[in-house]
Amino acid sequence: MAPSASYLDYIKDLFAPFGDITIRKMFGGAGVYCDGAIFAITGDEGLWLKVDDVTRAEFEAAGLGPFTFEFENGKSGSMSYYNAPEDIYDDNDELTRWAELALGAARRAKKPAKKKTKKKATKKKR
Repeated sequence: MAPSASYLDYIKDLFAPFGDITIRKMFGGAGVYCDGAIFAITGDEGLWLKVDDVTRAEFEAAGLGPFTFEFENGKSGSMSYYNAPEDIYDDNDELTRWAELALGAARRAKKPAKKKTKKKATKKKR
């Protein structure tokens, strides 16, 4: 089940202090973006924050687990997102701590925009 519009508004407001927050629905859930970089995903069953090799150990030390899913063939997979700690909803210091970790991972993962190249004019052979 997809997250409700009111829940997505709540998530947008929660992270608003960190930048321009946008939410895009995808795969029955939603991606949460800050200034164009995806740093969290959400669904009806929770919120997961972006991790990378720099931040993963901190999430694991807090006992937080990865976002996992099951394919139609029964095999499972995971993504580079870990459960958000429950205390981010009640404690601004914890919200800031974990959001900054996720935003850092998102910024490191964001690929630079491709430069547009001019096509060279070609002469037609006659």
